Amino acid sequence: MSPLIIPRPDDWHVHLRDGAALAAVAEFTARRFGRAIVMPNLKPAVTTTELALAYRDRVLAALAPGGGFEPLMTLYLTERTAPQEIDRAAASGCVHAVKLYPAGATTHSDAGVRDLERVLPVLERMQERGMPLLVHGETPGAGIDPFDREAHFIDRTLAPLVRRLPGLKIVLEHITTRHAVEFLRAARPGVAATITPQHLLHNRGALFAGGLRPHFYCLPILKREEDRLALVEAATSGDPRFFLGTDSAPHARSAKESSCGCAGMFTAHAAVELYAEAFEDAGRLERLADFAGRFGAQFYGLAPHRETITLVRRPWTVPDSYGFGEDALVPYRAGETIRWSIEATGSVP
Repeated sequence: MSPLIIPRPDDWHVHLRDGAALAAVAEFTARRFGRAIVMPNLKPAVTTTELALAYRDRVLAALAPGGGFEPLMTLYLTERTAPQEIDRAAASGCVHAVKLYPAGATTHSDAGVRDLERVLPVLERMQERGMPLLVHGETPGAGIDPFDREAHFIDRTLAPLVRRLPGLKIVLEHITTRHAVEFLRAARPGVAATITPQHLLHNRGALFAGGLRPHFYCLPILKREEDRLALVEAATSGDPRFFLGTDSAPHARSAKESSCGCAGMFTAHAAVELYAEAFEDAGRLERLADFAGRFGAQFYGLAPHRETITLVRRPWTVPDSYGFGEDALVPYRAGETIRWSIEATGSVP
């Protein structure tokens, strides 16, 4: 098979963590992507432009010089966020979106939003300034089945919000269901979605193959096979409303392999290669370039990269683990083979 040359892609949803964890994982993303939307759910959360700029400095300091990677920062939306903070974020030139975590929905979401009415003035200011809202689209709560939380959130929260603020740009992140795909396809302009590699490659059976598999546990949780197939069709369709967002979320081995393991899958070590597998399996490799390198930039009003990356069909074995501060990080597909490799980077003629 001939090499596959695509524009240098961007990751529109990644967790880089902080401190020793940041130092351990940042280069994996920077080697593959030109830009990345960096999630703000640190401890403490990145709730202000000042904190976002300081975090950006730490991200850049963790990288080898001269790589050309640009972290795109985000703010963590709380019920105490002021509309003026959106003005400061827009003026900074470095903060590109605001993240909505329903309180209790996922990792470090305890400071998130419980009542959307309380943040409506902030959302209105975001609409005025063209600042996108990034949504973790699940309704938390013991009374809602974990496999139904995305659909519940779309129907009860997101759909009314889309109608109420017709000019607000919204990204429904890491979609996992046929219901989400159908909602996006019927939505007004300015509403888009990211899709992860794990949700393209696996259904919920992966969690239980041969025993309980904690390294396949993420939020939103893997869904049914019919949902996976709908995601593959959306990602490979050439529809610009769907674009790449890994949701790569590293956790120490001890935090995953425990009686109450953390949600999150680390995929940054092979992110583009994994998407190539999914697109190849669908028979649509020629559409990977737009999904990975053009549609997200178009949504955010940014130019695609002049640089390229070259993928070759050369298998390699994923290490059993990577260093992660004083612990270890178990990557997705640890000890297994990935069919594609990144051979080179270059420039568009």
